[in-house]
Amino acid sequence: MKWVSAVSEHRFLKYAVAECASEIKAALGSRKPDLVVAFVSAHHAARYEELPALARELLGDCVLVGCSGGGVIGAGREVENRPGFSLTAAALPEIVVSPFHVSDEDLPDGDAPPSKWKELVGADSDDDPQFLLLSDPFSVRGEHLLMGFDYAFPRSAKIGGLASGGQQPGSNALYVGGKTHRSGAVGVAMHGNIAVDTIVAQGCRPIGERMQITSSERNMLMELDGRSTFEVLRELFQSLGERDRRLAQHSLFLGVVMDELDDDPRLGDFLIRNIVGLDARRGALAVGELLKEGQIVQFHLRDSETSSQDLSAMLDQYTEDGVQTAGAGALLFQCLGRGEYLYGRPDHDTDMFRDKIGDMPLAGFFCNGEIGQVGGSTYLHGYTSSFGIFRPKTPADIR
Repeated sequence: MKWVSAVSEHRFLKYAVAECASEIKAALGSRKPDLVVAFVSAHHAARYEELPALARELLGDCVLVGCSGGGVIGAGREVENRPGFSLTAAALPEIVVSPFHVSDEDLPDGDAPPSKWKELVGADSDDDPQFLLLSDPFSVRGEHLLMGFDYAFPRSAKIGGLASGGQQPGSNALYVGGKTHRSGAVGVAMHGNIAVDTIVAQGCRPIGERMQITSSERNMLMELDGRSTFEVLRELFQSLGERDRRLAQHSLFLGVVMDELDDDPRLGDFLIRNIVGLDARRGALAVGELLKEGQIVQFHLRDSETSSQDLSAMLDQYTEDGVQTAGAGALLFQCLGRGEYLYGRPDHDTDMFRDKIGDMPLAGFFCNGEIGQVGGSTYLHGYTSSFGIFRPKTPADIR
């Protein structure tokens, strides 16, 4: 297995693709790529349709998957607010790569058996497939799609993001199988000697104590530990320092422990969700997630410093596990609200990845929503950096 990545800021797509393809062919040598992943900024929107033919002409017959992005990441660099094109290629011996495209009307309903989802993407759960998923935010029920994939492939890793750069239906591009799609979702299922490790940095830190939901109605949080939510929040606010009080006024979130059997949740075990409204009459909060009584939750705060600390801790946690990553490559799906907008400088997340994990080929794009796993289930996130590290199951296979 060998991954290589290149990025170009050339303002003409034709030359950007040629620039990246030349670097990739030189790095691969005699190897032929089995998988090519491409991300293209909205500055090239007028030429979106040309990309598959350009890639095939320069790199030969391989599986191409990719999409448009508000910014791109390639060769460990983040390119924002200017023309950008990212191209990553992987030589994957003894690995089967199966591309797919699905539209919203193709998605099985909630009562459909797992076999319908397997037929939809041409994959079998017995093969232990690993998934890269890219979806259009305007035309697919993203959460329904992810629930179906978890249902049919419960042991499989899923990583990806929602295409960005376009502001209306039909304005994004999705690439797979030599075609450009303007709606739906695309991806690849990979099986064989490949594993995908996922790291989801949600950029928050907990405040206060963990509590149990004792009353809720769908997404309305009514009571915590038998007390009204407003009463709990009032007490929490009074206990905070001046800086955290200011943050709580605009950057307060709810973290939900996803493993009901986990008595001591640690970093990464919380699903972070927005607080989307309040009901002062009932003393309740509206949360961007369906809630149920008995769940353990904790309030969280987010800012640039917290996001940086959270990412650092998540990457440290991964390295402490001692996973062998020789021959691996990584994809990063980073929220449009991170990057320079959050940190005030480029390359924050990619620099930290290199410092913590090593000089592994790293590519990706800035997303309208990030796909990543928390507590064994797959969710659509916001404000997140979601990494997928693609490595051999057996470290010896680094050819």
